[in-house]
Amino acid sequence: MIHVSIAEDLPEVRKALEQLVQSQEDMALLSSSARGDDAAVAIIKAQPDVAVLDINMPGLSGIECIQKIKNDCPGTQFMIFTIYENDEKIFDALAAGASSYMLKKTPPDKMIEAIKEVHNGGSPMSSMVARKVIGHFNDNKNKASDCLTNKENEILVLLSKGFLYKEIASKLSITIGTVTQHIHNIYEKLHVTNKTEAINKMNKR
Repeated sequence: MIHVSIAEDLPEVRKALEQLVQSQEDMALLSSSARGDDAAVAIIKAQPDVAVLDINMPGLSGIECIQKIKNDCPGTQFMIFTIYENDEKIFDALAAGASSYMLKKTPPDKMIEAIKEVHNGGSPMSSMVARKVIGHFNDNKNKASDCLTNKENEILVLLSKGFLYKEIASKLSITIGTVTQHIHNIYEKLHVTNKTEAINKMNKR
C-alpha cells in the first residue's frame, strides 16, 4: 500500500487528485491540504510514502514546504505537481529535495505510474521538464564515458527524459531487473543515491 499526501490550493485540482489516489486499490490518501503551511504540519504528522505538492500555494510554496519538512520526513518522497515549466522552478524544486517533477497536463494514468515509480525509488518527470534537465548536462555526457558504460549512459539519458523503468526495459529489450542493476551501478560509480544527484554530478564533471 502506497500512502499519499496531497497539497494543492485549487479545489478542483485537489479533488481530482484525491479521487485519483482513492480510486487505486494499492494507494491510501493520508492527508490533503490547500495551504503550504497546513501541508507541512499534515505531512509531518502523516509521514506518507509520497507527498504530491503544487508550487504556488498560500502560506508556503511547495518548494518551501519541502525545504522545511524534508529532514522530518525521512521516508517520504516528494513530487512536484505544477503548471510551471521554467528552469528556475524546476531546479529549485530538485535542489530542495523533490524526487519528481510532473506537470498538471499529465494524464491521470501517467500520474498513477509516476507516484508508483517515485515510491519505488525512481524520479519520474514530465517529458518537457526532462528535456530541460537533460539539456544541463548534455554537453558533459561524453565525459561520463570514462566511468560509465555506453549502456549506463544510455539508461541515464532515458531516465532524464522521463522514461519509467519498464519503458526503458522495453525500449532497450532488457528486463526491469537489468535496468535496476544498471541504475544501481550508475549510482555507485557516481557516488550518488538518486537520479537527481546523478544529474547534478554530471553537471559538475
